[in-house]
Amino acid sequence: MRFYYLDYNSTTPMAPEAQEAVLPFLAEYYGNPSSQYPIGRAVFEVIEEARFHLAGLIRCERSEIVFTSGGTESCNMALVGTAMQVAPRGSGHLVVSSVEHPAVLQTAKFLEALGYGLTLVSPNREGIIDPESVVEAIRENTFLVSVTLAQHETGIIQPVAQIAERCRLAGVLVHTDASQALGKIPVHIARLNVDLLSMSGHKMYAPKGVGALFVRHGTPISPILHGEGHEYGLRSGTENATGIVAFGKTAVIADKYMQQSIERMTGLRDLLEANLLIMVPGLIINGQDVERLPNTSSVTFPRVFADKIQQRLPEVCFSTSAAALGRYDTTSPMLSALGLTPAQVQGTIRLSIGRFNTEEQMIRAAEMLASAWEAIRKTEPQ
Repeated sequence: MRFYYLDYNSTTPMAPEAQEAVLPFLAEYYGNPSSQYPIGRAVFEVIEEARFHLAGLIRCERSEIVFTSGGTESCNMALVGTAMQVAPRGSGHLVVSSVEHPAVLQTAKFLEALGYGLTLVSPNREGIIDPESVVEAIRENTFLVSVTLAQHETGIIQPVAQIAERCRLAGVLVHTDASQALGKIPVHIARLNVDLLSMSGHKMYAPKGVGALFVRHGTPISPILHGEGHEYGLRSGTENATGIVAFGKTAVIADKYMQQSIERMTGLRDLLEANLLIMVPGLIINGQDVERLPNTSSVTFPRVFADKIQQRLPEVCFSTSAAALGRYDTTSPMLSALGLTPAQVQGTIRLSIGRFNTEEQMIRAAEMLASAWEAIRKTEPQ
């Protein structure tokens, strides 16, 4: 079966350049990076080189990069680590957007169960978190605000820099989950002005099981994994050298080809959407009037359930709204904020494009999606 992969926001294939880069560290250079003999020192050096490349991608100091097992751990470290350090024993309050990935939302709710105060801020009708609504939610004991950089269901880009500016005036730390944005748009610390930023390797052509957290120098944070004190004492555990090497390589590629990639992804996304709009009367493109990730399209098919389309098209890989939300959520605050009814949410899919897609695939995928929708409408009226 020929597959049309349109789910790059869920995970990406490993880049050929990254595969080649890790081969020596799967067999020849297998030493522990904390050791002093040559094959261990070689591993240490490539980890530091990868740290340098990732720091270069987001324009921060190398020592501000802490490698983790992925975006979920990074988000947990950001929220729990600051809570433990700044507001121990449930003495503080945090503000989180209601449209976060479960890695943030469920961590925030975990802290709430421990006694911390939690305020969820909802987006406006355009899917944007208003900076003023964040400011209004801040209390005297608020220690952290967390707002995603690019919302995972729709790709809508949030005004994190403006939020961070206001929070800094209030003396509140700011975290952003940049897992979906990294490698797709410029993610520069100086522009965002955040204290903590989560990253995930498998969203940008590195393997699963590697991520990173940017921790601004001086940010109060405690480790959530304890042991020998790796990663500047913030994340114990022998480093995943192969994953880190691959992550560093993909950071170099992303930085070098950023503008070229943005233009190409935008063109492919627009081609896909244009064809769908022609072939599916009543199709809704969610967030089309605001700034989105160049590769992401959230579309709502009228009067059908998205899972029915997915069942008819096993050769087209995409996410339904339920898959994008995660196992803990039954509704979508983002899609609801955009004005979609519960039935429309059930008819929504996320199409996300990547490095290995082509124009021919966009045209053919649109045809297949439209044909499946039409067949369902004829045989299973809802």
